[in-house]
Amino acid sequence: MRLSLLSDLNAERAARRAAVLVTDIASGEQRLVREEGVGNDPITQDIQERLRQGKSGLIERDGRQYFLTVQTPPVRVVIIGAVHISQALAPMAKDLDLDVTIIDPRTAFATPERFPDVQVRAEWPDAALPDIGIDRYTAVVALTHDPKIDDPALAAAFRSPCFYIGALGSRKTHERRVQRLMASGFTDADLARIHAPIGLDIGAVSPAEIAVSILAEIVATLRKERRRSA
Repeated sequence: MRLSLLSDLNAERAARRAAVLVTDIASGEQRLVREEGVGNDPITQDIQERLRQGKSGLIERDGRQYFLTVQTPPVRVVIIGAVHISQALAPMAKDLDLDVTIIDPRTAFATPERFPDVQVRAEWPDAALPDIGIDRYTAVVALTHDPKIDDPALAAAFRSPCFYIGALGSRKTHERRVQRLMASGFTDADLARIHAPIGLDIGAVSPAEIAVSILAEIVATLRKERRRSA
């Protein structure tokens, strides 16, 4: 690999942007396809599919073989609320190699003892999220039931390209949430991004079951919608 290509790959990695190194097997020629330029490449569909899967591999197109080396940022799950569901969700997400951060200003709940091996920030979301950054490889999960905590996190998510926004609560709770957020100036398009009630409908009851349903919905959204061209 040319040093210039390696340098470009490292730059994309540092910026949390996806990129694909395309290698022509016959000639050995290589080119770097950045995320924003996928739509202009001759093998757009193949690259998009590999990005969606997050996997490198060999493909054949028009009688030629190419190896697509896929580089994608680690997917992050930002959980708003150090609650019982979060205690089940965080280790499950880590088992899927997702980066997990817990945000909750309530210091009695947001402790390392309750969330071992997970980044915990005992801060208000509107203070913590700008520092963390929310990009298209981020899922935001609001679980506190407290509008003072959840609503600022949802507002920050709306202003970002994150691939998933979920919020805990019944349909009536969500209706009240929608009214509050619309009164704050958010649009129907913004509100349509929220998965609420959160999680796939599997009849979940316990915190662990609800965590399974949330994580399944995140993965489903990740694989269907992830890494689309901006």
